[in-house]
Amino acid sequence: MPTAPKPKPAIFHLAYPIKDKEATRTFYRDILGCHQGREAPTWIDFDFFGHQLSFHLKPESFATPDPTNQVDGKDVPVRHFGAVLPWNEWHALRDRLIEAGTEFVIKPYIRFKGETGEQATMFFLDPSGNALEFKSFKDPSQIFAA
Repeated sequence: MPTAPKPKPAIFHLAYPIKDKEATRTFYRDILGCHQGREAPTWIDFDFFGHQLSFHLKPESFATPDPTNQVDGKDVPVRHFGAVLPWNEWHALRDRLIEAGTEFVIKPYIRFKGETGEQATMFFLDPSGNALEFKSFKDPSQIFAA
């Protein structure tokens, strides 16, 4: 009897507003290294670390500031997205962002150093002001550790 094909992991789809399609294209393609997918006059897609990220031109979405919450004494944007990268890839991205002159909302740092859930994290904004968090776990098995 043939073996059933192994199910593929779920790929998430996330759609966010943007102010400027060309600035978004440059940032996600050239700075973050995301492959561009389809586009139309009012939207553009990217392969965001294996997931589908769609941006829609909607500058009026940015009329009010986004809320924050205190985490580790830092103002963390409540609405944010990002990716959990392997340790070395996170550090390489951090270095690329610093070299590109990125202004961090929360500068790269290590949380829970030497404890369960030790992780590298950083927050920054894309050209439209959408908050991104990239993190990496020293021990990936602790991503969902309580």
